[in-house]
Amino acid sequence: MSGRPDSDTGPETVDSETAADQDGTEDPAAGEEDARRARWTAAGTGAALTLAGLAAALLRLTRSAPALVPAAYAGGAAVCAAAAVLGSRGRTRRALWLLVAGAMVMALGDQFD
Repeated sequence: MSGRPDSDTGPETVDSETAADQDGTEDPAAGEEDARRARWTAAGTGAALTLAGLAAALLRLTRSAPALVPAAYAGGAAVCAAAAVLGSRGRTRRALWLLVAGAMVMALGDQFD
């Protein structure tokens, strides 16, 4: 090393909170809370969309609608149910995409009505 021993390098030890602020890292407990909230949100939204899709499929079965309409609602509800399962297991990104796909399938079924 070519540095002089009397050069001004600053303090050797830094307080742990100051180091965490400088690194931009968060408290690990806060990250776990965010992950838990994301899992609950994905699972709850998937369950709600599943119930809505099944209810719409049952309502469309009782009316004189083409067979494709209740099938689309039921298929979208099945995709949303899969999203709820994935969301509860922590695969929240995939669950989000499945929720979007399931809602799109149900909306497509609504267009056939």
